[in-house]
Amino acid sequence: MLIGEVSRRCGVSTRMLRHYDTLGLVQPTGRTSGGYREYSADDIRRLFHVESLRTLGLSLHEAKRAMDEPDFAPAELVGDLMRHTRRRMAAERELLTTLERVDATSPAEWDDVLRIVTLLRGLESESAGRRQQAILSQDGNAALPIEALVEAILAEDNLNVAGALQWSLSRADGVGLGRLAEGLASPDVDVRRRATVAIAAVHTAEASTHLLRALEDSDATVRARAALALGSRGDTSSTSALLGMIIDGQRDVEAAEVLGILSVQTSAADGIVEAMMRELGVPVDAPARLRITQALAEIPGPAAQRALVELTADDDRTIAATAAAILTSQDRSRRQRGLSDG
Repeated sequence: MLIGEVSRRCGVSTRMLRHYDTLGLVQPTGRTSGGYREYSADDIRRLFHVESLRTLGLSLHEAKRAMDEPDFAPAELVGDLMRHTRRRMAAERELLTTLERVDATSPAEWDDVLRIVTLLRGLESESAGRRQQAILSQDGNAALPIEALVEAILAEDNLNVAGALQWSLSRADGVGLGRLAEGLASPDVDVRRRATVAIAAVHTAEASTHLLRALEDSDATVRARAALALGSRGDTSSTSALLGMIIDGQRDVEAAEVLGILSVQTSAADGIVEAMMRELGVPVDAPARLRITQALAEIPGPAAQRALVELTADDDRTIAATAAAILTSQDRSRRQRGLSDG
């Protein structure tokens, strides 16, 4: 069979067939009377074997060794090919992810494409400063790769960079919130904590719904962050968690301040004071009782005043003295405001 017919039947160009001949990879065993290459059935069979090996990723040199060296062991080479293929597939997946993220921003011009690629590359930097710079240098009106920002927020352990990412994502008006909420189900507690902080920065009803889920988390830090955010928004579902923070001494000052805000926003002061007094009536350690007493100073209204008056007669002298000091301070403040108004 002449070279032209071999090329047509086997799908290998005549140029490549000549190259194979030069390398000694597939050499025609015969020549016509006119000197043209003539391939036998065995030559064609060898050609098919070479092409099969090439589909596995073997180089021409490796294919020749596999065909000509009887002691050539394929196991090590196949292992290398597998590792190389995995690396290539990972690189292709990474490229596809980048293209999808660029496409999601609906770029109108090449400048838009380059801007997004620059941001994505910046987010991959080992330098926290460069990551932060890449985020803050974005045009305030430009479309953002939301998926990439969410992924970065859930992985970022630098507080400055995380703050920049939250600021950037806040411009998206809640887009990406569902993806952030997926982080609340992560087995990694650090991811759940980052997700809670990021969701707390979004002031929508949907965000509040996700924060309610976070109140049930097994991690105290996640629960605390969710409670502080919900309480600041006037959600009374956080009351129990906030009171628990005061009892446990976990960000108790912030929790008390948020309970005060919650009392004003929802007119729930009486219920909050009642819950606090119930806790004072059960066996808890002295530091916890003192923190609850101090927290009553943040609650406006007569219910808190009555509770403090009652506590001035508490058996614990520290509690009684603290309640009295709070009442004195509040009375002084009222008199000063009265003088100012007059």
